Order: sequence, then C-alpha cells, then structure tokens
Amino acid sequence: MPTKNQLIRHGREEKRRTDRTRASDQCPQKQGVCLRVSTRTPKKPNSALRKIAKVRLSNRHDIFAHIPGERHNSQEHSIVLVRGGRVKDSPGVKSHRIRGVKDLLGIPDRRTGRSKYGAERPKSK
Repeated sequence: MPTKNQLIRHGREEKRRTDRTRASDQCPQKQGVCLRVSTRTPKKPNSALRKIAKVRLSNRHDIFAHIPGERHNSQEHSIVLVRGGRVKDSPGVKSHRIRGVKDLLGIPDRRTGRSKYGAERPKSK
C-alpha cells in the first residue's frame, strides 16, 4: 500500500479500458474479403452450428464474423460488408456480416424482419 507522500508524488494510475472496436476503426461498417467459411458450436447451454467466416478487412485486420439467417452463398474470396454486434454464445465473434450487400445474398421468401436479412418485399396478389 502506498504512503500518502508516495500518492502525492505519483498519484494512482488509471486503469486502461480495452477497446472492443479495434478492428472497425470507429466506422459503422467495413468491407472485407472472406478467408475461410466454417461452422462452430456455441457455448455451454446452447447447441447448434453457428455459421462464421474469417474476414480480412480493408484495414488489414482479421476478424471472425457471424453469418445471420438460414443458408448462405458465401465462400472464400467473396467480398462482404461487416457491421458490429457480438454473438453472445460464440467466443471471439464480435461482428456480423450484412446480408444482401456485395457478394452475400439476402434470404429469399423471408417475410418477417426483412430489413435485417436483405429480403425483398413479397409480391402482393
């Protein structure tokens, strides 16, 4: 424990906060290229195959990004747009890919939450 005199001379060092958005450079979206597309199982109480991709962003950062929705056409070398937002049950996955932009297609025949999945409005009869 420091003495009062030591605190007067040096003070206390402020704890540094870790930056969660290092890769994004404070941008809302970043473009990147897929390096690898794979599946990963989530943490303990959940059970599924989460679709993830390793993406090299335009600023040379390599990150893991989640591919939302059912089915995707993503493969190596496809160009994608990445946004923030972590996946709680997948460690190390801190971003999502945006559907319906660049090489990642939207989900056809989706009726609810269409804006999140790049789905077009269904034709009314």
